[in-house]
Amino acid sequence: MAKDLPIPIGAFVPANLTPAGVLKNWSDAEIFRAIRNGIDARGRWLAIMSFTNAGRLSDDDTKAVIAYIRSLPASGAQTPDPPDRFSLLGIVMLGAGLLPDAKPVFTGVITAPPKAPTALYGKYLLSYQDCRECHGRDLGGGVPGQLPPLGPDLGIVKNWSLAQFVDTMRTGVDPNGHRLGEQMPWRPIGRMDDDDLAAIYQYLLALPGS
Repeated sequence: MAKDLPIPIGAFVPANLTPAGVLKNWSDAEIFRAIRNGIDARGRWLAIMSFTNAGRLSDDDTKAVIAYIRSLPASGAQTPDPPDRFSLLGIVMLGAGLLPDAKPVFTGVITAPPKAPTALYGKYLLSYQDCRECHGRDLGGGVPGQLPPLGPDLGIVKNWSLAQFVDTMRTGVDPNGHRLGEQMPWRPIGRMDDDDLAAIYQYLLALPGS
């Protein structure tokens, strides 16, 4: 099966995560297991969840996500059972071996480093993001053979100041006036606070070759 490939939009049908969905019947521990290891309350494999990097969130951050989900107002349609469903496109891709390998089950504790504008904390922040799915394993740029988009070498950041990096993430326009593609999730990244963005910047500067 292909490895480290992003899941195209439209390959799956997302579940309702508000209290109107199936999660209202799950315990916090069951939601935690679904996020960490892609296993639902009935012990079934959540294929789509297991393809994501959400399982790399620290224990405390995973608990915070659960608390946030619990706080949402009930809205949307009830999620059919099972809650993890491929669209026709996803089924075709699964059959053709074009989806990434599921992440291995992990039963240990994940602890985040102290929140600070450091490369260590930046490494943690990027561990559960999808940057490597487009920009390559070493963030040195996407390579032919992976599913698009092929992201550029993030070593380019070494030519930017911290202020320019933060501005790029918050406006979608880099220091050279180039507008980031819509497939680049700069909007949610730009909503990170100043220390988070500074941590990511420091981590990218510390990458080999930067």
